[in-house]
Amino acid sequence: MLRSVIAGTGSALPRRAVSNAELAETVDTSDDWIVERTGIRNRYIAGDDETTASLATDAARKAIDAAGIEAKSIDLIILATATPNQTFPATATQVQDALGCNGCIAFDVAAVCSGFLYAVGVADAMIRAGSAKRALVIGAETFSRILDWEDRTTCVLFGDGAGAIVLEGREEAGDKPRGVLATKLHADGAHNQLLYVDGGPSTTRTVGHVRMKGPEVFKHAVVNLASVLSDVLGEAGLTNNDLDWLVPHQANARILDATARKLGMPKEKVVVTVDRHANTSAASVPLALDTAIADGRIKQGDLVMLEAMGGGFTWGASLIRM
Repeated sequence: MLRSVIAGTGSALPRRAVSNAELAETVDTSDDWIVERTGIRNRYIAGDDETTASLATDAARKAIDAAGIEAKSIDLIILATATPNQTFPATATQVQDALGCNGCIAFDVAAVCSGFLYAVGVADAMIRAGSAKRALVIGAETFSRILDWEDRTTCVLFGDGAGAIVLEGREEAGDKPRGVLATKLHADGAHNQLLYVDGGPSTTRTVGHVRMKGPEVFKHAVVNLASVLSDVLGEAGLTNNDLDWLVPHQANARILDATARKLGMPKEKVVVTVDRHANTSAASVPLALDTAIADGRIKQGDLVMLEAMGGGFTWGASLIRM
């Protein structure tokens, strides 16, 4: 059976790391307050010369190198982001040009924190349909550009960064085939006002700032994520016990803990990077995945579940054998 196999991963972070202590110098907050409520201790903030496109390109190059391929062999680029360089054209086309693989399919996906899962789902479908053989799937954000730095309930939560994977169409056989095994995606626009940006070209003609009702988002996140994870496992004919790793969206340590408990998964099987990177929206899942591969935790053959939920609401999960 034709499967979309992860051939390489990569990630990129801005040069500047900002600790809670440094943030507390300009924001009415403290290290204790942030750690207790979120588990975050550090985040990275993009400089003036660092953009979503530049971070995405850096992560993409590393993924391409890890896959041992040439950029020109890429025939599909999907970039998940809520903070594009321009309203149009798609930031994916800027990455394409920087990599030198002009002419292939390239477009952005907007599903906020779930964007990378949406992009994986689309890339997998296009590979299996024969529309592409080798895809570059990226999640990249400069979320610091849309934060209200006077709102301590949101500005302490987010950071900038990028993560990327190369997906290749390969014929896989046997009882443990590699690649994307199952993906489920959802959205519910009824909850728009719980997590959104209060601006846009067609309404305010401004970029706007992130607004969030944290407690309500928390409740929906735990329920929705546990449900979609069970659905994906059911479609693949597997159970929680079959999983080697859960790579969740890095929004909040308490959400990660609650989701793991609801699934009955031990903490040791959950990849956590929110303490180091904060919430990097669409970049958080691929960034966490690359971190765990780079440090040797996730190995070829491991069964890995990726999951995320973001504004919209959007949420989803993808089961992949590495």
